Amino acid sequence: MSAADPEQALLKQVADLVDHEHVLRQRLADPDHPRRIESRAALHHLEEELDQCWDLLRQRRALRTAHLDPEGAHVRPVEQVENYLPRPGGAR
Repeated sequence: MSAADPEQALLKQVADLVDHEHVLRQRLADPDHPRRIESRAALHHLEEELDQCWDLLRQRRALRTAHLDPEGAHVRPVEQVENYLPRPGGAR
């Protein structure tokens, strides 16, 4: 399996999550939708899962750039991923 295969699977997972995010946001925009309340909690969980996916993808790419094995990347806990601070001067 090539190094890109796990990343392609990860990108597919991100795309699927984003599609589901759009559905949940549409529900939240409709004040009369019967599943509006539960959609709020589902959206919060989905956003955390998306952040973990993006973090894993960044880890894999950073390891590859450093000529290390991208398989050394791992899913970090939500608490860690959600509490990152932006770099001074913005992202680069």
